[in-house]
Amino acid sequence: MTKVKFYKSYNFRTKDPVIDQVRTIIQDEGVTYQQVHEKSGVTVTTLHNWFHGETRKPQFATIMAVARALGYDFRLVKGVKTVTKVPLKREAVAAAKEATA
Repeated sequence: MTKVKFYKSYNFRTKDPVIDQVRTIIQDEGVTYQQVHEKSGVTVTTLHNWFHGETRKPQFATIMAVARALGYDFRLVKGVKTVTKVPLKREAVAAAKEATA
């Protein structure tokens, strides 16, 4: 039998739904705010503010930093934000940058 996961929800009128998507990613990956900070550069305080209601509309660049640090990507399709797991090969990207430099 599959165990059903229940996460905190959000109110569409007061908080951007992307916050809940990022919270779900963090919980599914099993990482702490500190680990997210170390991988993405986004401060622990910023993450806390997102998930505890102090920030209602996070900056897209900050959301992307967290998502990419955890191997995800956000796509915008006619105003709808979707999240997909993207295999990131950091070594290949670094090698490509060095080759063009």
